[in-house]
Amino acid sequence: MRGIVKRFPGVVANDHVDFEVRSGEIHALLGENGAGKSTLMKILYGMYRPDAGEILIDGERVRFRSPLDAIRRGIGMVHQHFMLVEPFTVAENVALGLPSSRRFVNDLDRVAARIRELAELYGFKVDPGAYIWQLSVGEQQRVEILKVLYRGASVLILDEPTAVLTPQEVEGLFRTLRRMKEEGHAIVFISHKLKEVLSISDRITVLRGGRVVGTIPAADATREELARMMVGREVVFRLERPEVEPGEVMLEIRDLWAMGDRGVPALRGVDLEVRAGEIVGLAGVSGNGQRELAEVIVGLRRPTRGRVQIGGTDVTGWPPAELIKLGLSYIPEERMRDGGVPEFSVEDNLVLKDHPFRPFSRGIFLNFPEIARYAERLIGDFDIRTPSRRTPLKSLSGGNIQKLILARELSRSPKVLIAAQPTRGLDVSATEYVRRRILEQRERGTATLLISDDLDEILSLSDRIAVIYEGRIMGVVRTEEADIEELGLMMAGAKSA
Repeated sequence: MRGIVKRFPGVVANDHVDFEVRSGEIHALLGENGAGKSTLMKILYGMYRPDAGEILIDGERVRFRSPLDAIRRGIGMVHQHFMLVEPFTVAENVALGLPSSRRFVNDLDRVAARIRELAELYGFKVDPGAYIWQLSVGEQQRVEILKVLYRGASVLILDEPTAVLTPQEVEGLFRTLRRMKEEGHAIVFISHKLKEVLSISDRITVLRGGRVVGTIPAADATREELARMMVGREVVFRLERPEVEPGEVMLEIRDLWAMGDRGVPALRGVDLEVRAGEIVGLAGVSGNGQRELAEVIVGLRRPTRGRVQIGGTDVTGWPPAELIKLGLSYIPEERMRDGGVPEFSVEDNLVLKDHPFRPFSRGIFLNFPEIARYAERLIGDFDIRTPSRRTPLKSLSGGNIQKLILARELSRSPKVLIAAQPTRGLDVSATEYVRRRILEQRERGTATLLISDDLDEILSLSDRIAVIYEGRIMGVVRTEEADIEELGLMMAGAKSA
């Protein structure tokens, strides 16, 4: 890609970008949220057309009008949010959009046979007859990769491929990528996770503000150097956690049971407490009841047994609106689905929970001048980078959406904060920012339950660590006494504290 330029209203997403990837290499593309990485790859995949510049495949200049053109030239893309049809089988998803080899009769048996060949070649375990809704996130990602390989892609673009994977699934993905590299594929790996980038890639290109800062061999790079290239300043990877004397128990959970979405128990007798001025980290492999626990606490899922208390008040089964009044704030795992309304403006989303109350409303009428003043103050205080307060939420980068949610939830001075995956998918700068804000709340006396798949995050922020496995708390340990190997065994259900 030579001299690629792409403009959107009010922003230059790509500013004369040069980028190349060779066969038989994994080339990482790094940058902050909004640096232009995904835009550049969407141009390569034919989803956007560049305003200037050219693309060459095997030395030949090409022009893509759609992803179909890119696919025909051997380019495939696995998006951060999977493009799969859940009620369809694996084979049906792979065949979707392709002509049948039998013209008017489907050839899913042949598709399934080819899927098994590819799965064996690249070390996948995939059942072509399984329905997508039955698969784990890691298995769904394998289906996306199989779709690309089935279409004969020689260039594979992976956009944030490890953002929702467990550590075990990440290892499996990396084994597959190394095998694909040996087969001669060219792989573009977009990620925020510097450790992973350094372990998997051959070369690394860093974007900042839509421009290329530099391209360096991974063997010569360090985490600190890459962070400095991305952000333009030193980044603190381990934050200071001042001593805070925990106060009274603010969140108390006793013998809590709840059903999961598939009709089986997701929580099995959870006991947990969090004190004022304390962060309790909930560690565990994704899918062991973390999401269901957060939803029960914040009133989005009804428990079948047990109780939840906030500040000594039994709030079991209370609706979210009543919990908000009591001083509960929630940073949800799914930012766009549960954290805001994508079509609403930044200012609308900032008052989403408080708009019925003074000073944001006068009776049945909204107080627009007060909402505008409040929004401008929070945009400044929380460094939300947006063209204006009236910009739709969906136009913001992931990091800025998370800052908006933080601004809304923390500005209400919560007694209890449930923070679920607060830095998932964020760049190093946004991650540092979010973690600082959570630690600030701890100093102000907020009781915080931190739910994270990132064990480093749990260890750096928490006062105590609770480990959950198959809906049960395997043990609770003080962070300074925590042993990573023992935590790993507890996360796998092989040991309890």
